[in-house]
Amino acid sequence: MFGINLGSGALVAVLSFLVCGCEIKPTEKQSSVSNTNRQVFEVRGLLKEIKPNGRVAEITHEEIPNYMAAMTMDFEVKDKRELAGLMPGDALLFRMVVTSDDGWIENVRKLPPPTPTNAGQVLNLPTPSSTNAATFRRAPIVEPLNIGEAIPDYKFTNHLGQPISFAQYKGRALAFTFIFTRCPFPTFCPRMFQHFQKTQSSLKSMADGPKNWSLLGLSFDPEWDTPARLAKYATPYNLDTNHWQLATSDMWNIDAITEQFGMVFYRDTPGGLPNHTLRTVVIDTRGRVQKVFLGNEWTPDELTAEIVTAAAVK
Repeated sequence: MFGINLGSGALVAVLSFLVCGCEIKPTEKQSSVSNTNRQVFEVRGLLKEIKPNGRVAEITHEEIPNYMAAMTMDFEVKDKRELAGLMPGDALLFRMVVTSDDGWIENVRKLPPPTPTNAGQVLNLPTPSSTNAATFRRAPIVEPLNIGEAIPDYKFTNHLGQPISFAQYKGRALAFTFIFTRCPFPTFCPRMFQHFQKTQSSLKSMADGPKNWSLLGLSFDPEWDTPARLAKYATPYNLDTNHWQLATSDMWNIDAITEQFGMVFYRDTPGGLPNHTLRTVVIDTRGRVQKVFLGNEWTPDELTAEIVTAAAVK
């Protein structure tokens, strides 16, 4: 049975997105540092943009064997000097370091530009989607949702195979994050779910905290993320299904809700896995937008505080 208590309380909605698309594939170029969780990959790619903070580079990279498919995503550096002097269009060679809960790039080096004789040796990047009918789909026309505006009653199917909608959460504190289950990079979808796990623990341990709150993980990869796959993905996170569930919907609903919060997702090639941006949105007890977090820098404590505040709105 669906374990949501629909009594009085608060509605908090949280959406989360980040640029990433990941597919596990077998093969080489991977080395593990002994006695740690570190994995180190040598990666080649093309620099698209350095973000204003100077610490994040958007890079179209080759397939990373035994880890993820070729795609475009944001990578963080620990030291801004790693990106000094680089320009959009530069071919790069770098190390991607991945731990159980973090990921970054280092030893970033500029490669010679591709030429007719070395193009295959310098870069082997995905070919962007060509303009054809198969690349496009009909999508709804919606207006952006701003602070204080009400969220529509979107409908989903949860990981238990049950239909749910935002109307069922009326009066509750609802937190929902957008993910897809094939994303392995630790600072992307896995970090969002780890944050939700900590938020669930914090809220359940608060003696005087709100009781009428819920968390929701929404997949924007519905063709792959069936209820059964969502249920399997949820297993390590110890979901209390009275408070936290996973769900997905058809692409019409997914396109609408992501568009309303400025979340972007796309595929470099037809049938490829999605690159995406990150948003975290909090909605209060009246079903109105209270807070929008950008990126992955927010903390579980910040989310918990927003849920408590939103739960108190009458």
